[in-house]
Amino acid sequence: MTLRTALNDFKRTRDRRHQFPGELRSTTGSFSGLDSRLVHVDNDGSLRDYSYPLCGLTGIDRSRFGIETGSTTWFSADADQRYRGDAGVVETIHDCGDWAVVQTDCTIEQAHVTRFELRGDAPADVSLRAFVDFAPDGRTGQQSLLMHGNSVEAYHRSEHDFIGVSTELDTVAGQIPERFSELVDDDPVSFPRDTGARRYEDTTLTGGVLLSAPFVDGGVTLTTLLTDTNETGRDAALSTINRLVSDHYTAETLLEAGQAQRRWRVPAETPSRESVVADLRVLSLLSAANGARIAAPDFDPYYVTSGGYGYTWFRDDAEISAFLLEADGTFDLGLDSWHQRSAEFYCRTQQPDGSWPHRVWPGDETLAPGWANARLESGSDADYQADQTASVTSFLATYLRTGEPADPECIEATLGRAVESIDDTLADDGLPIACQNAWENMQGRFTHTAATFLHAYAAVARAPVCATLRDHARSQAETVLSSLDALWTGDRYALREHDGTIDNRLDSATLALPAACRVAAEAIDLPAETRDRLYTHVETTLDGLERDTGDIRGLIRFEGDDWRRGSQDREKIWTVSTAWGANSAAQLGALLRDADDSRAAAAYTRSRDLLGEILPGGSLVQSSGYLPEQLFDDGTPDCGTPLGWPHALRLATVAHLDDAGELTAEPLSVRE
Repeated sequence: MTLRTALNDFKRTRDRRHQFPGELRSTTGSFSGLDSRLVHVDNDGSLRDYSYPLCGLTGIDRSRFGIETGSTTWFSADADQRYRGDAGVVETIHDCGDWAVVQTDCTIEQAHVTRFELRGDAPADVSLRAFVDFAPDGRTGQQSLLMHGNSVEAYHRSEHDFIGVSTELDTVAGQIPERFSELVDDDPVSFPRDTGARRYEDTTLTGGVLLSAPFVDGGVTLTTLLTDTNETGRDAALSTINRLVSDHYTAETLLEAGQAQRRWRVPAETPSRESVVADLRVLSLLSAANGARIAAPDFDPYYVTSGGYGYTWFRDDAEISAFLLEADGTFDLGLDSWHQRSAEFYCRTQQPDGSWPHRVWPGDETLAPGWANARLESGSDADYQADQTASVTSFLATYLRTGEPADPECIEATLGRAVESIDDTLADDGLPIACQNAWENMQGRFTHTAATFLHAYAAVARAPVCATLRDHARSQAETVLSSLDALWTGDRYALREHDGTIDNRLDSATLALPAACRVAAEAIDLPAETRDRLYTHVETTLDGLERDTGDIRGLIRFEGDDWRRGSQDREKIWTVSTAWGANSAAQLGALLRDADDSRAAAAYTRSRDLLGEILPGGSLVQSSGYLPEQLFDDGTPDCGTPLGWPHALRLATVAHLDDAGELTAEPLSVRE
């Protein structure tokens, strides 16, 4: 997203009730991109790149497609769209009355192929009209175009982007970007547009191009390719373009190419198969070649309302890795290479002090902009998210115990340093020191952070590591479990202790406790009183955070959450919190069942009930199958979409309930 695009969006949406101006939303449409590029196909068929965090290339900033039959008709946003198959192939059907244009999109490595085919009683002469605006090297100035027959090249410095078609180009012309006077004007600029009065060079010194190409034998293929000249020369790029417009010439060959990219398997008999496929697709879309995942497609690169989403948080990523490991163990999804890539990534990125930083760029693993890097700075550790290090530790220890890592010695060494780092942030009273929370908007001594410490220590205590490390981790787990008493309020565990005062607000992040205690129960003694408290805590938290607006139902993040409310009076419902609630209740059910506690049945019922809202057909699921981070009360999705964390939580919860024989014990609560 360039500044020009952001300003145009600001002008178009500044008066809308449920949109924050200046963002590049992905709450509509679908994504294609199981390889290194991530391309968004909106409901009108237009393409945008969200690829920069994954591969370092910016690509398409904006585009628009239509057809010419004597006059030009641009495709509208009311088209029908769906995924074809289990992978990342997107089909968009544009209704033209007695006929239609079927658009099929597939991202292949750093290329994106779009096939347009006519269906029905189409006119004899139809041409594709395409406006595509590239932003090589993230620039909207100092660009230029080169013409290569049926292909066009846009470049700034090292990034050179190409577009080509399978038929002859009827017309091709550069598009002049917004002038300064237009940028400061109140009205947005619509593209494509007439060039009007201009200098000779204006339509060459641009990254935007307008082209027209005829349908031949009922179809035309358009391909874009992003390249770095340090890696790919012009001749090789043009050869790739020519090959792709010919090799992938039909919707069916594109479907075959997309299916070949799939790096998982979901047997036909897998329970809730539609959601399992959707979760694996989303997590693959968000992954770089090294396995590191962005939190969501970056809708806010200018930090208009947030700190950006196109980065790898070690908390989110490690939690996702752990959920994938659990689901793979139940459903046999063929994710061995995923687990190995994640373990190698964490071992490479560990800091000398044993911790992990706030967030990194997934493509090259370098430090990304952030606000919680206190361990890299001098001073206190208050602006450090200690739960991130604990989450990575839990995954690595579990993978070492249950998986088949290629280098177990490396993982054990990483775990040793990680435990030392966690020890360093554990206060004398057995609770984590004051730091930032999971939601990254407070400081204090959080129940959630303590839960992740307990989980990490217990996981290491169960892992095949040296006896000294195991025994130390077991002792530390006992310490943390005992120290949680200080955060118990009588019917719940508090959100945090802050400056000597207990903040007893309800917080969905505290729902991490049942999973942590379930792991701890395998390594240390878990008193009956702890199980009683967990049952009361989960019941109180779910009851207090659940909201039913009539349009949607789920959990809010925490009491008093005012982030991105807009004009809405109350807290918004979050899919992460709702999925966490479903998973936490399932974990509690397992813990109680292991203790022959009859309350397990009620916990499993609560899990299924919340899960119903995030399964296909549930009130929080979009038509694309995506789970957005949050929603307004009327069901309007907002923020990062799709968000990886709730998809992984959903996948693990489905696997857990199925393994326990509880997935379909009662009808799921799915809104009509």
